[in-house]
Amino acid sequence: MLLFADTADTKLLTELAETGLIDGCTTNPTLIAKSGRNMAEVIKEICDIIEGPVSAEVAAIDAPTMIKEGEKLAKIATNVVIKVPLTLEGLKATRELSSQGLMTNVTLCFSVNQALLAAKAGATFVSPFVGRLDDQGADGMQLIHDIRTLYDNYDFDTDILAASLRTPAHVQQAALAGADCATLPAQTFKDMFRHPLTDKGLETFLADWAKTGQSIL
Repeated sequence: MLLFADTADTKLLTELAETGLIDGCTTNPTLIAKSGRNMAEVIKEICDIIEGPVSAEVAAIDAPTMIKEGEKLAKIATNVVIKVPLTLEGLKATRELSSQGLMTNVTLCFSVNQALLAAKAGATFVSPFVGRLDDQGADGMQLIHDIRTLYDNYDFDTDILAASLRTPAHVQQAALAGADCATLPAQTFKDMFRHPLTDKGLETFLADWAKTGQSIL
């Protein structure tokens, strides 16, 4: 399972990348706005930090302009993934961009039918939003299960990129549901390392080792 960082903060991304456990990065207009920087500069810097897929989202809502924006974004670096919304116009743009051999990420997916259309349009990734469905009283993780079943039934090549994951439990559930990738905030990634029993066990080991008076080096 690939783990992507959901951030446009290049300083934070550099810190996460140093673990060797981050496989890609996703951004969106909100994250770019929070950075307060030029979009192209941010995406280029991210692509220099991360070798894997880096999602850069179009801002247009009509297919012709989405396509032009996508083509421009793809020129920033070879690992740029053009992110488009799951609308009819977005699917038109996805089909055209995919036909050009460009990577695409169809975002804001909230149903199996939407995921089916994204796959038929040739999307490289589809991003189901787990947390936002949970907010509406639905079972966001069930959507991951259902899309996995759909894609396996018909051998679609589109990867399931679980998004809107807010806790380590979300990441665990997405992995068990068969998501190909997950994108998560930096804090959620850091929380995956932590467990109280790990901390307690290490504390005991260190205390016992100190009593021996030995040094490995």
